[in-house]
Formats: sequence, structure tokens, C-alpha cells
Amino acid sequence: MDNKKIKIIDTNNKEKHGSNRCPQCGASDITYNIKKGKLICNYCFTEFDSHEVAGIEKNINNLKGETRTTGTKDITSDNDIVTLKCSGCGAEVVINTKEAVNARCHWCRSILSINSQIDNGAVPDVVLPFKLEKKQAEEKIEAFVKKRRFYSNNKFKKEFKSENVMGVYFPYMLVDANCHGEYTGRAGHVAREYEIVTGKDSDGKEKKETVYDIDLYQIERNFDITINNLSIESNKDKLNKTNKDKTTNVINAIMPFDTENCIKYEANYLVGYTSEKRDINIGDIEEKVDAQIKDITRYSLNDDLKYYDSGVDWQDERLEIKGKQWISAYFPVWLYSYQDEKNILHYVVVNARTGETMGSIPLNKTKLGIISIIIDLIIFAIIFALSYNSSSKEIMFLYLLLIVGPIYFCTKSNKYRNKHARHAYELETKNTLKINNRKDDKIRTLREESFRTLTGANNYIINGEKISIKEKIPKE
Repeated sequence: MDNKKIKIIDTNNKEKHGSNRCPQCGASDITYNIKKGKLICNYCFTEFDSHEVAGIEKNINNLKGETRTTGTKDITSDNDIVTLKCSGCGAEVVINTKEAVNARCHWCRSILSINSQIDNGAVPDVVLPFKLEKKQAEEKIEAFVKKRRFYSNNKFKKEFKSENVMGVYFPYMLVDANCHGEYTGRAGHVAREYEIVTGKDSDGKEKKETVYDIDLYQIERNFDITINNLSIESNKDKLNKTNKDKTTNVINAIMPFDTENCIKYEANYLVGYTSEKRDINIGDIEEKVDAQIKDITRYSLNDDLKYYDSGVDWQDERLEIKGKQWISAYFPVWLYSYQDEKNILHYVVVNARTGETMGSIPLNKTKLGIISIIIDLIIFAIIFALSYNSSSKEIMFLYLLLIVGPIYFCTKSNKYRNKHARHAYELETKNTLKINNRKDDKIRTLREESFRTLTGANNYIINGEKISIKEKIPKE
């Protein structure tokens, strides 16, 4: 999109680097009380909140063109070192934004913070403060691990300590979109399900097959859709959910966050926690976000297409994104990590707002493999005992039960690793769909179809997960 058409919302409010002060007494000794969900002045005990970001469009129907906040601007520098001037005593304090975005003045002990967005992606526009306390997170992690303790790696069981959990703020982009769509395609409705005789087997018995009569329709949908706070990771490491060395997909799986409660970024919310920096630009993930917007749209339309139980083959999907808004955010996560003998980093994570928990536990594959083999040996012994009084066909069927062992192994492995766990953004992202016009014309009836699902049905496909990011951050 042409830069001339991009509207920039200044979320800095002309604030400068320095100490954040109490609105009541001006003291800079401020902490976040997680039980109350408020900032508290440690001098006069005034409780207060940060405020909403001015200028962000709340009514997504009004979005036109491209809107970006200052916290989403492109990263133009690798310089992580920033000098803060203390407004309390005038001293200058150097801070490494790769490790933190706040510090304490070593002269007057005022807490200093970066209030304005800088070029290295350290400071977002909005933040969701921690809601769950560390003790609550520990209990959730312990419960998660306990359910998987039997096949856990022995070394992991000895070394696991839930108190090693850390509170971390991860960077995300929030995207709002105002779209208009015109979709056309074919849709099928199962009118009849029945059996037909297809011949006879070697014993002279009739062979039957279940077939379907499907009413085929040509359909059109003209609609408007608004998508609210589509959330996507803005750190390359966490966005890579197929990393073989880190189980980052489980971090993605604890979404969504209650993004409607985001407030203006205030560094005091970060005191006592660690944080990661944004290291990718909008241009790196724009293609991926647009694909996810289309996925959300496709799934939202399915609510209007329940009659077509054989599926929909969308042949022309024209989606115009009339307006889009980008906001940079920090979301809170309780994180437990463990590196196994193969140097794979396993995570157990808790959404510090909703309590959603997901994780990967190092597996004792030897123990699981032995028990899976024992299961198959027991089944084999039973088959052998029954074979004396069974026909050859019955014995062949019984031998199929030997797949129980491998199935057991795969099921348990998946439960411990949760490799396929993910945030179902296509279902969980808030959106509002308005159908302007429907057209449903019956074409014909397909007789005796072997499959219930319409050939070419694509109304449940997901494309946004397939797109990898392309790094475009310029180097100095």
C-alpha cells in the first residue's frame, strides 16, 4: 500500500523517556498490584490505571485505508542501547532494551522507563497486565504435568519444579479489518442416504455400498464483515510454530487473550517480569495476516451455510479489505521451560489472563514403547487362543487388532508433546458478518455418489498457517 494512504496514530502523546509518576503526588516509586489489577504509588498509596490509547478507531465499520500506530513502525535499527534521563535528579541511565524497557536510577532510585516508541521494536502501544498470580500459574502447571507423569522422562520428573515459572510479556500485533466480499461457488445438500447392491462376494452374499443423492446448488453471497483484534505473534522465534528445537506452538495454543481489556502501554506494568521485543515488521507478516482474514471470513460464512451439509466449493472469493488497523501489544504469559537430553526446549505455558494452559512434556519413549509392545503381545496371545475355532476371515479381522499398540503409542506421544496444538484463529477471532444478498439456485441432483462430501469442497480449508514470514528488516 502506498505510504501516502497510511494514517499514523501517534500513541506517544509527546511523552519522553524518563520516570513514570503518580498522578496524585508525583512520586515515581510505583508498582503493579496483580490482585487489584491496578498500579499503586508506594508513597501515597494512590491506586490508578493506565488509560486507553487515544485515536484508535473503535468502530471497525468506519475503517478505511491503512491505519497504523507508532508502536508498529518498521524496525530501522539494531541498536538496543538507550540512554534515559532521570526527571527526578537529572542523571543519565543506560538501558539495554534487549533485556528490559525499564530501569532504576542508581542515584535517586526513581524507576525510569521508555515511554515513547523507539526504532528497535522494544515499546508497544498497548499492554494487557498480568491477572493470574504466580501461585495460580504454578498450580495449573503442576496439574498439567501430573496428568502426564507416568510416561514423563525420568530426568524431567526429578528436576521439575513449578516455582521456576517466569512471567513474560510477549509481543503481538493486533489487526482490525473492515471488509466487503462477493463469493460464488457450488454447494451440496445430502437429499438421501441409502445402500445399493454392487455384486456378490466369493460366498455368494450380496455386497452393499452406502451411496448418497446430493442436491447441487449454485450459490452467491454478498456480505460485509468486520474482524476485531486478530492477534499474531510479532517475534520471529514464537511465530515459528514448526521449530524442531523449541515447542513454540504451545505458546500460540493458549490464545486468545481478552484483547478488549488492553490499555495504554505503561512500563510500570512490566516491573518484576521479563519481556521479549518485537523483531518483525508489518511487511513481514502482512501476507500471512491477509490469508488469516480470508480464513476467518470463510469460517464465518459457514454459519450461513449449514443447509449445505455436503460442503461448499467456493470458486470465486472476492474479498476487498476496505480498511485495516495495526496495533502493537504486549500480552502476559507464565512460562515454564525445560531442555531435555536432545537439547529440545519444552515449554509449559499459562495464559496469565484466562488461565488457559498448554505444554510439551519430555517423553520416556522406551517405557511407552515397551508397554505398547506388551499390549500387542497380549492381543496376539488372545488371537492365537481363538484361532482354533475361527474361520480364516475371522482370524484376518482379529489380526487387525494388532494396530492397537501403535495407536496407543501415537496417542500418548501426542498427549505429551501436543505438537498439533494451535490457536484456532479462524474460529476464535471476534468478527461480525452481515449478509447483504443471498442467491441459491438448484442445478441438479447427483445420484449414487460414493462420498458424502462434495468434490472440491473448500469451505473448511485454512491457508493462513501455510504462509511463512519473509524477513524484511533493513540492517544499518
